[in-house]
Amino acid sequence: MIGIGYRKDFSDAFLESSILKPDFIEVAPENWMEIGGFWKQQLKKAVERYPLFCHGLSLSVGSLEGIDIGFVKKVKQFLEDFQVSVYSEHLTFSKVDNAHLYDLLPIPFTQDAINRVVENIKQVQDLLGRRLILENGSYYTVLKAEMSEEDFINEIVKRSDCELLLDVNNVYVNAFNHRYNAKNFITKMPLDRVKYIHMAGHLKVNENLIIDTHGSKIIDPVYELFEFTMRKLKRDIPVLLERDFNIPELSILQAEIDALRKIKKNALKKSKNVALPN
Repeated sequence: MIGIGYRKDFSDAFLESSILKPDFIEVAPENWMEIGGFWKQQLKKAVERYPLFCHGLSLSVGSLEGIDIGFVKKVKQFLEDFQVSVYSEHLTFSKVDNAHLYDLLPIPFTQDAINRVVENIKQVQDLLGRRLILENGSYYTVLKAEMSEEDFINEIVKRSDCELLLDVNNVYVNAFNHRYNAKNFITKMPLDRVKYIHMAGHLKVNENLIIDTHGSKIIDPVYELFEFTMRKLKRDIPVLLERDFNIPELSILQAEIDALRKIKKNALKKSKNVALPN
């Protein structure tokens, strides 16, 4: 399955044409919860045609003050109302003392941080009655670290019994900016817990810095890393094409979806002859 983020920017064109043909759509639940009127009807039309996945922005599992229980309950209701099978979030923090920072900030790779994150994840999973799927984040400044990022992620996944959303572009961005080997990093991930993949474009600022923007096309080295990832995973899992702004013609988005389908199919055939739909 290859999906697309459902955006209000192209909602009409998407629903009124057959140019864009994803297998599912994804939304951030906080952008759609408790809305009515026109946009609620548009979302209902989209969900009638496509399975709905959700990828949250505001859970902030890294916050010291813990989880906003009222918010989690609202998310749970939205997931139930729209029969959402996949709910993912970010392994980051976005609020301090209940002040929302409107950004996804990295959590220090420390044991104290792991303890807090694990506690928060378990609480959310208990409230939702399902495992969280958490995304490896992009980061530009390395905070105080007691361990590597891969050890940090592995311990959180193991202790919390959560699952992993592997953002391949984030791995590429971090590897470029912090000068490590992206393929080695992916190999060290808990691949048996990967349930979802995100693919996106980024912005190259200069020879030493690239930024995860979701506003450009996927470049060939990220496609190559995706192919490597699928061969390592050896199983068919959902993949999302993220495009949050600078939305091109739908035919261009469809071409990227087609490219992802082809790469995934070929990679899985090479890895263990996985049977895939045409």
